[in-house]
Amino acid sequence: MSCPRCQESARFQCWREKSFVLLLGEVRVDRAYYYCSKCGHGCCPRDAELRLGPCDLSPGAAWAVATAGVLGSFAEAAEKTLPELCGLKLSPSTVQRATERIGAAVGKKLAAGGTFGEAKDWAWSKDEEGKTYACVSADLTGVGMQGTNGAKADGRMAAVGMVWNPGVDGQVRYVCALTGGLAELGDPLRRQAGQVGFDRAERWIAISDGGSGIEDWLRLNFPRVDDVILDFYHAAEHLCAWTKAFHPDEAEAKAAGASWCHRLKHEGGAAVHVDLKAVDVSDRSESVREAHRELLVYFENQVHRMDYPR
Repeated sequence: MSCPRCQESARFQCWREKSFVLLLGEVRVDRAYYYCSKCGHGCCPRDAELRLGPCDLSPGAAWAVATAGVLGSFAEAAEKTLPELCGLKLSPSTVQRATERIGAAVGKKLAAGGTFGEAKDWAWSKDEEGKTYACVSADLTGVGMQGTNGAKADGRMAAVGMVWNPGVDGQVRYVCALTGGLAELGDPLRRQAGQVGFDRAERWIAISDGGSGIEDWLRLNFPRVDDVILDFYHAAEHLCAWTKAFHPDEAEAKAAGASWCHRLKHEGGAAVHVDLKAVDVSDRSESVREAHRELLVYFENQVHRMDYPR
């Protein structure tokens, strides 16, 4: 055969056995080994035919291991997730190597302008006016880190972006970055959006948790966005935290929180903001007054994103 490195003649040397881990368990494969005396390169052509790389995991097993590896710790993936998911029993170090190897390959492809998934326009959902619309979102979230040998280490902020077709299961694309923040996500997220026909949707809607700079980033990278909506969960979380401070009784706090959230959803942030400002806390404790002040500041900053009825 021709040497894949220098194209000179490579001669058959022997049969070499190697063990690989598939999703169904371990198998042993005999492969013909060829050696090129010209460049000193040896190879087993069958490895390429079987899509086997330098590691001991098949492509399917490697992806399963890497998926488990990013969902939790490598130890949890090895000792719990993989045995329960598909019966694989691997060491944490094997899970770590496989996860990091695939992560590096994904990063390299994204850096080169690559995309993932089938390139096909989605059938976008329609709003009450019969216009198709697509959704985009971005967020920053803390990720706990661990140093060598379990030593304490500072956490990191991961930036996450997504585009999706509301109401349709499975039609979502994510990108994320542990370094570079949101600035690193613009190009890869727009490329993923282009793969699913984001431009063909008549309306673009953005969802944000209201974090500093996120709306600016969304409008810069997706300039056709009609509205940036504050994720209702975050608004409701602030309201319920306030009612817990205002009402010492747990049942009263829960009922009040539900009432404020219902009004926010059906009347919008502007109306709720007016009534929150009218709440008299002058005779309450300093902690209650401070909680009220913080809530008002939050609403002042976010009210333009809280037109939930519309």
